Amino acid sequence: MSSLPVAAVLPELLAALQHAPQVLLNAPTGAGKSTWLPLQILKAGSVPGKIILLEPRRLAARNVAQRLAELLNEKPGETVGYRMRAETCVGPGTRLEVVTEGILTRMLQNDPELSGVGLVILDEFHERSLQADLALALLLDVQQGLRDDLTLLIMSATLDNARLKQRLPDAPVITSEGRAYPVERRYQPLSTQHRFDEAVAIAAAELLRHESGSMLLFLPGVGEIQRVQEQLSGRTGTDVILCPLYGALPLSEQRKAILPAPAGQRKVVLATNIAETSLTIEGIRLVVDTAQERVANYDPRTGLTKLLTQRTSQASMTQRAGRAGRLEPGLCLHLISAEQAERATAQTPPEILQSDLSGLVMELLQWGCPEPDRLTWLDTPPAVNLAAARQLLTQLGALEAGRLSLKGQKMAALGNDPRLAAMLVAARNADEIATAAKLAAILEEPPRGGASDLANAFSRHQPNWQQRAKQLCQRLKSHGGMADSNEIPRLLAQAFPDRIARRRGLDGRYQLANGMGAMLDREDALTRHEWLIAPLLLQGNQSPDARILQAIAVDIDALTRACPSLVEQSDTIEWDEAQGTLKAFRRNQIGRLTLSVRPLAKPSEEELHQAILNGLRDKGLGALNWTPEAEQYRLRLHCAARWLPQFAWPSVSDEALLASLEAWLLPQMAGVHSLRALKALDVKAALQNLLDWSLRQRLDSELPTHYTVPTGSRIAIRYHEDNPPALAVRMQEMFGEAITPSIAEGRIPLVLELLSPAHRPLQITRDLGAFWAGSYREVQKEMKGRYPKHVWPDDPANTAPTRRTKKYS
Repeated sequence: MSSLPVAAVLPELLAALQHAPQVLLNAPTGAGKSTWLPLQILKAGSVPGKIILLEPRRLAARNVAQRLAELLNEKPGETVGYRMRAETCVGPGTRLEVVTEGILTRMLQNDPELSGVGLVILDEFHERSLQADLALALLLDVQQGLRDDLTLLIMSATLDNARLKQRLPDAPVITSEGRAYPVERRYQPLSTQHRFDEAVAIAAAELLRHESGSMLLFLPGVGEIQRVQEQLSGRTGTDVILCPLYGALPLSEQRKAILPAPAGQRKVVLATNIAETSLTIEGIRLVVDTAQERVANYDPRTGLTKLLTQRTSQASMTQRAGRAGRLEPGLCLHLISAEQAERATAQTPPEILQSDLSGLVMELLQWGCPEPDRLTWLDTPPAVNLAAARQLLTQLGALEAGRLSLKGQKMAALGNDPRLAAMLVAARNADEIATAAKLAAILEEPPRGGASDLANAFSRHQPNWQQRAKQLCQRLKSHGGMADSNEIPRLLAQAFPDRIARRRGLDGRYQLANGMGAMLDREDALTRHEWLIAPLLLQGNQSPDARILQAIAVDIDALTRACPSLVEQSDTIEWDEAQGTLKAFRRNQIGRLTLSVRPLAKPSEEELHQAILNGLRDKGLGALNWTPEAEQYRLRLHCAARWLPQFAWPSVSDEALLASLEAWLLPQMAGVHSLRALKALDVKAALQNLLDWSLRQRLDSELPTHYTVPTGSRIAIRYHEDNPPALAVRMQEMFGEAITPSIAEGRIPLVLELLSPAHRPLQITRDLGAFWAGSYREVQKEMKGRYPKHVWPDDPANTAPTRRTKKYS
């Protein structure tokens, strides 16, 4: 085993682990970093305490632990053990634990000092899963505040060293050159004349015909694996075994894909990107890479996740190609053009930038860190995703005033997804706990394809669901309960109140309580039910409606009796446009879904006014009577905020005015009981309620409604949102004025629209003195002939102004 490539850097690595709190290891695929190195660190005895090896996937964790135990001629659970969701295999003598990422987070929350642990190894860190980023942030916090003796080893074949070095500038970087055999990389775009699965099968079968050895075929998802396997089965010889490989397969099937092919045969392993790293798949000489992967992309606006099939990064293609050169010179066929491969991104975007962060926020709050920026992140969690996460946690009752509520603390202690945790803590007795635990197990690993009726899945006794449900019951200290399908709607409603759905047509379309659309296939038996709860949804790429993956029919009356808090009662008064009157209704709603409406007796003035304000928020400010005076008052406030920003002017945008109707409009609404009365309301007087006395005085003095010209006439100033304020005045009335008038503490000159005696525009100027001295001469010549009875002096700046003709001057 010492001939493994990583053995060459073992002395350097052991020395670094003695002196540095964090160490970075670059080692190519097959170097032995996962399946040999941890045992050597353990054997050296230089790390006091237990070693935790973090793997990004359960499949990898189980198989890495199995391999490490085999090297010691032991079984898992002795020196080497593993922990993952629903499965634990450790013993009193276990010194090296292989764990999945969520498990490490639970270990940290339960024991922030990680008592008895000397080294944490973060394997395949380039995958940048959300849990790995969270684990690193928490571990760095532990190092800084609790355990300066805890050591971290971060390793991968394609580390983003620039980003890591930026955050961990003192961490030594150790590089194992590896011992990979040369891999010939070819590029061949898929044929457009065949479906994707058929084109991939044709390319793979052609390569098998011309090359020896077993093949690893990378596909984006389980559906593609199954379809390509079917296409390949008729295109390969009897000596070829087809072995699918993905996380949901039984362990025996996974082992079949990982172990060498029987003598005289070769295998084709059809895998997702799960096979890029960690797993050693024996006997592979050929790799066919579709250069595609399926990633989850969370939309904080809808709260739903969309599955996107996208091109893999260059780092991922390199990882996949490396699988062909483990044992001998190999060949990798990328099913895209070389130009497309060159244009691919360098690294796969980290999950933290495109994930639902409700679980992360709950973990941080449990950690005592309400502000994420207090921790060290390779990529800062997006603010919009954090805001959506806090909103969901508040809706679930986990958050109060920015902190975990008592319910939130119970939820966080479970370590489940926040929605499922809300469901589990809502269970009130042993039977309900058993029901909630089984539901949680099903929703964590939902059935693939087939029926969408959750009741069908609940009636099945699938071993992995049973095992997980038993574990959850033990965590809740409950024994002997019997799962009861009658309790499903009430429990689901605690976790998915926004996903209660009502049918809105006969074509499988539903509306969710959060206002979004969702749909079932037309032929789905569930479509005969008016009301559903749909805990599992997937945002589609084409339709704006989400696809319902799992749902259950509900009796809405029984549900609202069991969960009265779901129902919100609101009294609304609606405008009857035809009659110009207001009508009062009482609505019972679940979110945006109306359960019932009934008319109300004559409402009070307070209720009427609140209804009018609600109606305005729906209809917009255009429903008010905006007189020219009101428009100008609003424009003056808008301009004041721009020209005199040192004062606290209120915002008068549509959004701000609609949000503050109670402050400015309501005080003017005494006696307003109808649309006619609302139309008669003085909007300008209402807007004045936005200002205190001193601001009103300042507005009138610095942005006046009128300007007094030299003749004494008060001329209205015309304000505009985008243009300077304007004064339209007859030219003779401005005689004697040598400079342009200004407002707003002299900062804003007025635009003068100088008019003829017949009020026709003659000149527009912002510099009156320059006009008198310049182009006025041209105006004077023309106007003397057209209006001979009026005064047209040679020196207007020093001539008395007049409103009258020569006869009366």
